[in-house]
Amino acid sequence: MDLEVKNLIKVMFQASIGLSYCYFMSSKIPKGLPRLLSILPIICFFIYLPLNLTSFHLTFTAAANLVWHANFKLLLFAFDHGPLSLSPPSSSSLLSSSPPPSNILHFILVASLPIKIKPYHPSHQKTKNNNNTTYLESFLKRVLFIIKILLFVVILKTYKYKEYLHDYVVMSLYCCHVYLQLEFSIAISTIPARFLGLEIEPQFNEPYLATSLQDFWGRRWNLMTVGILRMTVHEPLKYFFRPIIGRELAVFPCVMAVFTVSGLMHEVIFYYVSRTPPTWEQLRYFVLHGACVVFEITVKKMVTNRRWRLQRVVSRPLPVVFVAVTGGCLFFPVFLRHNVMERIIDEIFILVDFIKNIVI
Repeated sequence: MDLEVKNLIKVMFQASIGLSYCYFMSSKIPKGLPRLLSILPIICFFIYLPLNLTSFHLTFTAAANLVWHANFKLLLFAFDHGPLSLSPPSSSSLLSSSPPPSNILHFILVASLPIKIKPYHPSHQKTKNNNNTTYLESFLKRVLFIIKILLFVVILKTYKYKEYLHDYVVMSLYCCHVYLQLEFSIAISTIPARFLGLEIEPQFNEPYLATSLQDFWGRRWNLMTVGILRMTVHEPLKYFFRPIIGRELAVFPCVMAVFTVSGLMHEVIFYYVSRTPPTWEQLRYFVLHGACVVFEITVKKMVTNRRWRLQRVVSRPLPVVFVAVTGGCLFFPVFLRHNVMERIIDEIFILVDFIKNIVI
């Protein structure tokens, strides 16, 4: 454990050095191919860094934050786009763009963590009613977060009786576990930025309330990753395909490309945590969902001018059920085959025991 903590500190230090080079040196190089060439060694270095870790949680965090988020943001930075761009946003995108990093620490946090700084909004005079609404929303979010923590504790307690439960029940527990732990982990990762006074965009928007797959993946699930994929994959391909096949048809290859890249990155991250060759099951999972989203978009366009629409009591559970069922068939089997879920659970209990020993 001590060795793993030392390796983590070393990885964090080396990543900070690499990002400092990008901030002080690469930013002075003209954007485009010259800056990209200057950043490529750092991108390759980040691909290597997670291999220094062995525990699931630290390896997963390093791989997701450095190999995926940081490298994709650096690719955008090479062309002076994205959240790392040091140029002030144009007046036309002022309300939707994050402010440029104001210092090296700001740059490192935005690059290495799955966070997005809230865009600038002109100051408006707040009324008493607006303040009351804000306080109420904040209070409800805190209550909901506490409920999620209690649910997570119940899931951990239930694992002790896992051998007596049906496989479908265990798989449902795994699905809830992955969602809750991912939301908690990303929420914890925002603490350094919040400590500096930065306002952070929400990472999840209650995905269990999604009314469609498009709503689930595009507006509710892991919004930071969705935003990075939109800027690095969807937007460039959209400008490429629009003149060729038209605006309406261009969305289909763009959507499929986004889900394909997401599937490939999940395969890459799973390699880091398992050190086993890819089986491409997770890639098939995301390609399937990409195809279903394309089909969903097509159907919505066909019934846009008609009054027929599924009731929310029917449409709301369907996306979550489909995500969970297909996840049980394609996403989780590789986790079970290599005992990754067991490692996740064991590490959590080790952490709980460690905290208990400190407190008690």
